[in-house]
Amino acid sequence: MFTGLIREIASVKSYQNNILTIMSKHRAKLGDSIAVNGLCLTVIKVNADGFDLELADETRSIIDESKLKGKVHIEPAMQMNDRFEGHIVQGHVDCVGEVVQISKRENGTDFVIRVDPKQISYIVPKGSITIDGVSLTINDVYEESFRLTIIPHTLENTLIGEYRIGTKVNIETDMFARYIEHILSQRSHKKRTLGWDEIDQIAMSY
Repeated sequence: MFTGLIREIASVKSYQNNILTIMSKHRAKLGDSIAVNGLCLTVIKVNADGFDLELADETRSIIDESKLKGKVHIEPAMQMNDRFEGHIVQGHVDCVGEVVQISKRENGTDFVIRVDPKQISYIVPKGSITIDGVSLTINDVYEESFRLTIIPHTLENTLIGEYRIGTKVNIETDMFARYIEHILSQRSHKKRTLGWDEIDQIAMSY
């Protein structure tokens, strides 16, 4: 599990044969889970200047592999004794979005990001979303896009400040929205009421 708070901007040393080699100050251990631009990946080798991670076929079928070059956001998996901030992030990318509008504001910058309309039901106004691994709050939701307002601190300390019109981004929608939608759809298909076990599962997730 992750929080969506970026710990370091690292660099991709190479990406070939499904192996991603990262140059990083973070001292990873074999088997560690690390989110790279929002992708939860496993460390398969530790190097003097970073570590190697492997991408599964399923992961590569969803993401835009152009996100695996240059500078990248990284976040090690949350430890049991860590302070919890941001929001609950799984590191499971749901889709790739595209920046379609950027507007300067008095104390921040608005970004409008277009997504597959099928994802809109999981994107909630004033709810949370993860963009390239960064935990952010949604302002408005439209038919096939949504708007974020990014404060100067976030622009200066993440790669979002480098986004331009047409930039592709990894998106993880809200976990609870996905769970609830799935449960309700199953309920509709089976024409039954929500069971206490399912209610307990939802309650325990918070």
